Amino acid sequence: MSTNTTAEVMRTAQKLVAAFGAHDANAYFNFFATDATFIFYTHPEILTSRQEWETLWAQWETDFGFRVHSCESHDAQVQMIGIDVAVFRHIVVSSIEMEGVLDTVRERETIVFHRVGSHWLAVHEHLSPEAEPA
Repeated sequence: MSTNTTAEVMRTAQKLVAAFGAHDANAYFNFFATDATFIFYTHPEILTSRQEWETLWAQWETDFGFRVHSCESHDAQVQMIGIDVAVFRHIVVSSIEMEGVLDTVRERETIVFHRVGSHWLAVHEHLSPEAEPA
């Protein structure tokens, strides 16, 4: 598999993480396909579209003062599945504010990307808690 292709996916993922870390919802959600799915261990239901996640994000902002202050990616890896599907995985450390409390959250994240034309769109995101390093 081309190292250029792997690098494209890595750059896309880095931009997605940067948009999340800047609490730039418009830029962040533009990295996802409309039919993307989301599994968050902090939410009881699987979200079956980008719109569902956008609605939940807006609800959290209104109800809980949700705000992302920063987001860092560590140990990022890309696994290519054929020529148009890629699995991006990393440890993500985010500074999140909810109800006026700023907390650092350490998670394992997997994002599945699909090539659409000349760019990559995220079609699935899965978060799991990550233990603090020893």
